[in-house]
Amino acid sequence: MNLANRYDFVLIFDVKDGNPNGDPDAGNMPRLDAESGHGLVTDVSLKRKVRNFVGLVKEQDDRAPVDGEKRFEIYVREKAILNHQNQRAYAALNLDAVEALAEGDAPVAVEDADAKKKKPTKEKRKGSADEVGQARKWMCQNFFDVRTFGAVMSTGVNCGQVRGPVQLTFARSVEPIVALEHSITRMAVATEAEAEKQQGDNRTMGRKHTVPYGVYVAHGFVSSFLAKQTGFGNDDLELVFQALAQMFEHDRSAARGEMSTRGLYVFKHDSELGNAPAHALFDRLQVKPKEEGAVARSFDGYSVMFDDQSLSVGQSVQPAPGVTLTRHC
Repeated sequence: MNLANRYDFVLIFDVKDGNPNGDPDAGNMPRLDAESGHGLVTDVSLKRKVRNFVGLVKEQDDRAPVDGEKRFEIYVREKAILNHQNQRAYAALNLDAVEALAEGDAPVAVEDADAKKKKPTKEKRKGSADEVGQARKWMCQNFFDVRTFGAVMSTGVNCGQVRGPVQLTFARSVEPIVALEHSITRMAVATEAEAEKQQGDNRTMGRKHTVPYGVYVAHGFVSSFLAKQTGFGNDDLELVFQALAQMFEHDRSAARGEMSTRGLYVFKHDSELGNAPAHALFDRLQVKPKEEGAVARSFDGYSVMFDDQSLSVGQSVQPAPGVTLTRHC
């Protein structure tokens, strides 16, 4: 069923003794706002976890959808070659797809009918407007993350571009965080040369970055207008909310420590355009430490209040005419 409402939501999660999102440009230290010291987690990181969750709970067989079937395959997945994914749309629809000439490749020789000489030229990205439109529709039907988050699929085999109905912001910590660096030791080495250099001591030193504790808040938005363009429906929306609630339970690693979703607050608007500005609703949901200046090391040290009212899981309130706020988890 198509969406007929606008949605805005707030995701609250925490991390304990882990690195929620390392910055490769800073030695994999936790991402920070350099001015305020608040921790950051990128939208890309959060969407990756949603993709991974959907990949666990939905079939990922490499096949085309049957007539009218909406599939939940993941487009951006580990080690995927995206142009190969794009080619599948053209093959399934029996369209003639030719990849664009990659930068640095030799030009294609084309024979000039008049001059009877071969002169080099570059293949343009293949696909008439009609073919690209068909391919784009097929990609939305087959790939959950394409119809949810959107994708640029015009490199090589051209399946067009999709603007996703679900968008997320960076998550930002409620308070400034402390990024710790720990030295660690492995009681082994990788090569014989290292063993000889250490004369049998065989130790390897390394480093690990953690945040002792932090609570992060991200905002999300769902557009029913864009949902109609991609085929994103109510079943997809429920899957997104399920993924946001459970994604950390299936994303454990020593590097990330303990990460948990602590709250998912969803504002549902009666109209597609919306009945209240998103920022005005977000501002009324306050995540604060219970004691100013105290060092919190668990979620018990924080309070989550909407208009000074704490909501239990499943509880709904009406914050504005035509808007319903429900706590999902």
